[in-house]
Amino acid sequence: LSPLTDFNYICMNLPCDVFMCVVGDSCCNPLSMGSIKKMIEEQISGVYVLSLMIGKNVVQDTENGFFMDVNEQVDTVCSQLAQDKRLQGGYNAMGFSQGRSFCTRAVAQRCPSPPMKTLISVGGQHQGVYGLPRCPGESSKVCDMIREALNAGAYSDFVQKHLVQAQYWHDPLNDDLYKTHSRFLADINQERAVNETYRKNLQQLQKFVMVKFLQDSVVDPVESEWFGFLKTGQAKEMETLQESVLYKEDRLGLAAMDKAGKLVFLGTDGDHLQFSREWFIHNLMPFLRS
Repeated sequence: LSPLTDFNYICMNLPCDVFMCVVGDSCCNPLSMGSIKKMIEEQISGVYVLSLMIGKNVVQDTENGFFMDVNEQVDTVCSQLAQDKRLQGGYNAMGFSQGRSFCTRAVAQRCPSPPMKTLISVGGQHQGVYGLPRCPGESSKVCDMIREALNAGAYSDFVQKHLVQAQYWHDPLNDDLYKTHSRFLADINQERAVNETYRKNLQQLQKFVMVKFLQDSVVDPVESEWFGFLKTGQAKEMETLQESVLYKEDRLGLAAMDKAGKLVFLGTDGDHLQFSREWFIHNLMPFLRS
């Protein structure tokens, strides 16, 4: 499959259901989300796939992936899911890339009804990003200068509310600033006061599958796709999910889920969102059939 661009939703009910997301894409693009929807329908007889549009039309759907407050997007999705009678028995969810993978996770944490059964995150930045696509700050002085410039404005109230990418910008050098002013990511990652409801709801998942693209040049740092990130206070050394405070204090319930065998870490060669039909069918379809 060609690389997907980034932001859209699909929900499925079969025997099970799914909802998918990606940014810069729309619900109905036949070359990206549309092709995934078609492939799932071909592989699972009787599957119900719901493509959710955020806005009144495809243009608004695409624009909202860049400029609509992610919290408002989550509310919109929760409302649509709750109104779909075919999803009331539970559904599987799939999120692709920028924003929507952890946006999908926010739905699981904030909206337990109808219940999400399995969450599949394909190249999602669960700990956010601290770099530009194909411009890693840790290996380029120019990219690092741009990264530092972004820090100056990323946490302003206006930018946080109106630019989706700023809502998952995670600056490890200014941890207090990030935790105080991040409208979305710091909240769903429990980096302020712990919301016990978030932790309880996420642990209701049967499986939480995270796909990491081993040659990813878009997500920086790529470890975010497996919930890893840069250690606080510097911008070079990484830590895994298991090494993080988030895991050690079990602020999201991920440690308990890991011990229960609910976390699945999949890696695949290739750049961002580049995978074959065969890989998808072999590695991801079993979770959608369950």
